[in-house]
Amino acid sequence: MKKLTLFICLTLVSAVAFAQWTWQNPLPKGNDLHSVYFIDASTGYSVGKFGTIIRTLDGGTNWTNLQSGTTAWLHSVYFTNTKTGYVTGDGGTILKTTDGGTNWTALKSGTTVPLNSVYFTDANTGYVVGGFYILWVSYIRIILKTSDGGATWTELLNENTSPLYSVFFTDANTGYAAGNTILKTIDGGNNWTDITNGKYYGKSVHFTDANTGYVSWEGTNFKTVDGGKTWSEFTIDPSSLIKSVYFTDAKTGYAVGSNIYKTIDGGTTWTQLSSRIDAPHLNSVYFTDANTGFAVGNAGTILKTTDGGITWTGLLRGTTAWLNSVYFTDTSTGYVAGDNGTILKTADSGTTWAELASGTTVTLNSICFIGADTGIVAGNNGTILKTLNAGTSWNAISSGTTEDLVSVSFPDKNTGYAVCNQGTILKTTNRGVTWNAFPLESANCLLSVYFTNVNTGYSLGCMHGMYTILKTVDGGISWTAISSGSDKYCRLNTIYFTDANTGYVLGDCGIILKTVDGGATWTATPSGTDSWLKSVYFTNANTGYVVGRYVYGCLMECPLNPSIILKTTNAGESWTSLTAVSALHLNSVYFTDTNTGYIVGENGIILKTTNGGGWVSAAKTQTMESTFTIYPNPATNKITISTHSNLHEETLVCIYNMNGALLQQEKFQSQNLIELDVSALAKGLYLVKIQTNKGIETKKLVVQ
Repeated sequence: MKKLTLFICLTLVSAVAFAQWTWQNPLPKGNDLHSVYFIDASTGYSVGKFGTIIRTLDGGTNWTNLQSGTTAWLHSVYFTNTKTGYVTGDGGTILKTTDGGTNWTALKSGTTVPLNSVYFTDANTGYVVGGFYILWVSYIRIILKTSDGGATWTELLNENTSPLYSVFFTDANTGYAAGNTILKTIDGGNNWTDITNGKYYGKSVHFTDANTGYVSWEGTNFKTVDGGKTWSEFTIDPSSLIKSVYFTDAKTGYAVGSNIYKTIDGGTTWTQLSSRIDAPHLNSVYFTDANTGFAVGNAGTILKTTDGGITWTGLLRGTTAWLNSVYFTDTSTGYVAGDNGTILKTADSGTTWAELASGTTVTLNSICFIGADTGIVAGNNGTILKTLNAGTSWNAISSGTTEDLVSVSFPDKNTGYAVCNQGTILKTTNRGVTWNAFPLESANCLLSVYFTNVNTGYSLGCMHGMYTILKTVDGGISWTAISSGSDKYCRLNTIYFTDANTGYVLGDCGIILKTVDGGATWTATPSGTDSWLKSVYFTNANTGYVVGRYVYGCLMECPLNPSIILKTTNAGESWTSLTAVSALHLNSVYFTDTNTGYIVGENGIILKTTNGGGWVSAAKTQTMESTFTIYPNPATNKITISTHSNLHEETLVCIYNMNGALLQQEKFQSQNLIELDVSALAKGLYLVKIQTNKGIETKKLVVQ
């Protein structure tokens, strides 16, 4: 029984499994990038969210995704030579490669605190800084050092104060660390002195020589010419959030954030480089020579300049528009619709995606095909587009409404339905050539539509301030409201049927409802999440997939809000969580066979699986009402877990770090008050999972 209990506890946290969902758009990857580093003119690396590490060997023209072995958010990358490099990130993550990034090994940092920056002064000696804060109540600041190439790390500083974001050394002994203040060491990190008393601070620190250095914070740049004894303040842009600064020589420097800025007078004045292409927020900048530089940022953005910042070229390939709906006509040919009039097509099972001319810039919400060549797209402002030639051209069809069309369903080749977000249902009986409107006076909004045959259909709507399920048996002429059976006041997002009687409804708050009697009654099934669930698709009566996104983020930047991918193999009776590869919103899922499926969503993300979604990352769980309280929190040596319920059963308590590693577990029998010794845990953020026969509850714990 002890071994079984350990297995259950271990499977509660996301397992690290890779190559189960592959990125098809944008490329190389659409996760936010936090740091960029080049070892020469050709070879460079960038790291970011969800364990993202990418590498170029040709000066940025092509990038390859590397397997990091983690899903932690990675913040900094540094190489000591062409083969040996280090990456740091959340959960105390430190990775090392000795073969130029082909393989990465996780090093033992001795902490679970986010590690924000790494810098090496020689092949063996390196420094890492980090920390976090939670709602300005709990703070941790940490500095680590290695003298043996990362084999061991020594804690130089661990204080309950604001975190550090950047570290830079000018020689073997002299270094600077920036955060809400600036620290300096002159003895190789043994001692650190606050050289500004909190007056100057920064997210990025960079020195051009032993005395001259720069620290950036939001729209301000601070400069020292005497090794940090005094600092001068220069405004870059009051409205910009500067994240990174880099100098190519004593006079010429670049700063990135909400924009890209350049100075040619040693930081006294800064000019916005207005010629750069439009891009999301930028987080890091690096130059390989006086003219060639790279900047990386959110949504996988990679920019390159070869003329000292006068012009910048985007290296990310593919659209970054939000994608809302995906549909395949066969195993090779598929279509995606999204924001800004985006329609994509693949003819090679997603290996390449071509953007089609839709003739509109409105948001397109739903796409379906009624044959290999004939397709319908519904979008905002009453937009209906139709193609008769497999997407080569699209024609606008009059819908008779200006309301936003959010969902379209064709039960046969002639009959189709579309619903508007303001309560109107449209119907066509001639393959979408003309549409007739059927306003529902009792419905304030309609969110999804699905027909099982030409007469019987279902929709989700808002009625009298509540979300409800609607049914018609006369081809949409009349509709009857059906109780969902859910006691949660949460939005219902989509409806799907696997046969005439069996259907599913997804919603916010992790809602999954099921009917087996054609909608007469609905039963809630535990999803194991409280998040937004947006789309469902079944490959057969038993096997189905759900996608969405966690909406309850961390109080600090951490990997607790990944995309949601759920799978059932027993017709929705239970759902398992598949390994997430992103923190982006996932909006639509479609499978072409039992193993091959596609997911689309935020920032142009397109994912593909060829093995039915791959590894399961969490054991089957059942959510329960919050009944447990942990105090004190933050804690130092001991915590108490209390509940108002009468427990007459075994309670299993597991404590994990932010990378999912099990650190501590204990069993208790019929105890309403549980005390745990946590003095062996390093300062940082942890997950506490409490399991009883009623289900599983997860709490966050801060140890300081």
